Amino acid sequence: MKKYLERLYNGIIKENPTLILMLGMCPTLAVSTRAMNGIGMGLSTTAVLILSNLVISLLRKAIPDQVRLPAYIVIVASLVTVTELLIEAYLPSLYEALGIYIPLIVVNCIILGRAEAYANKHTPGLSVMDGLGMGLGFTIALTLAGLLREVLGNGTAFGAQILPASVEPIGIFVQPPGAFLIIALIIAVQNAIGIKTRQRQLVESGCDGVCAKCSTACVNSEEVRAK
Repeated sequence: MKKYLERLYNGIIKENPTLILMLGMCPTLAVSTRAMNGIGMGLSTTAVLILSNLVISLLRKAIPDQVRLPAYIVIVASLVTVTELLIEAYLPSLYEALGIYIPLIVVNCIILGRAEAYANKHTPGLSVMDGLGMGLGFTIALTLAGLLREVLGNGTAFGAQILPASVEPIGIFVQPPGAFLIIALIIAVQNAIGIKTRQRQLVESGCDGVCAKCSTACVNSEEVRAK
């Protein structure tokens, strides 16, 4: 059970794909103009992540190494097509808002990255939890960015007016530069409250990132592994 909960925690906090690993930035910057858009894109990606991790983990011994990446893309593309059709049928307003970014989930580096780095090497149960954790982390980051941009840029939250009419919204926050500003703000707050990542722990322990010149083998260091 601990391993399963660890995958959730890592995906949401320690290895958040958007705020820590800086993956999936294209949809993050493009569709996070409103909180609902962020939730829709995040949950769509989460569904594809969970199912693709599950399928790839189940087939990991049957897929030859030479064609594993094309096989991953075929699996992910099939799942994205089903997801796109479901959204178009049952959530047409969300489908129109997300537009081209739904089919582009196929090449989202979060999904292909988790397939290669985790699902291809672990059991189906752990792979599903990894996909869920990464998907929830992505959804939270998108929703938070979308909410902040919507409030500051439109004066609304989830479509409801919350700022008085006398307060003029700051239009730049619903433009592409606003997305960079908001993401930078969230990351700055995250760093200020001291959320620890493995990379940050290594730097604080004296690692400069130049492994070729390092006399200490990090892999064999019990102190680093304990952290």
